[in-house]
Amino acid sequence: MNTKIFIVDDHYMIIEGIRSLLQFQKGIEWMGHAMNASSCMAFLKQHEPDVILMDISLPDKNGIDLCKEVKTKYPETHIIGLSSFNQHSFIQKMLDNGASGYVLKNATLEELLNAIEKVVHGKIFLSPEAELTLEKNENPIIPVITRREKEVLLLIANGMTNNDIALKLFISTTTVETHRKNLLTKFEVKNTASLIRMATQLQLI
Repeated sequence: MNTKIFIVDDHYMIIEGIRSLLQFQKGIEWMGHAMNASSCMAFLKQHEPDVILMDISLPDKNGIDLCKEVKTKYPETHIIGLSSFNQHSFIQKMLDNGASGYVLKNATLEELLNAIEKVVHGKIFLSPEAELTLEKNENPIIPVITRREKEVLLLIANGMTNNDIALKLFISTTTVETHRKNLLTKFEVKNTASLIRMATQLQLI
């Protein structure tokens, strides 16, 4: 029986690259792709992939939260985190939220096929670099933020007010305030000054 593969990534070149690698492999059935979390959830209402290759950074929701949502609703689906981030907090949070693997985007075809085979058989697979990162556990805990939150963070760091940010990003001031509160929560700080200081220390701005 073929292993049905689905990918969630907002970069078309990544999707096409992985599709070209996998679609003609024996035992692999390519089911398609989604470029954001909402499209992924809509797809899963109609289809049942065996393995989802899931990007960490998505435009509407980070892959870590999406992983938890998918595993809650579709526990039989295996998820492999797919990322260019080799940071302890990202890897650990994906595993904590139910992922069966974590593969870096510089992985070889052999590594990707090995990851798929292992997770389908109920095992955990980590890229060698990711495994080394977990063993070292030296990286600081870096909050996982969405692309929009990153945009808001950068504008806050530039001294812009909620109104300024709303006008620049074509969103409401209420939405900006929500993003600001979410950032304070994720960074576990109480004010904007502390937020900027921590984001700077973590080299996010």
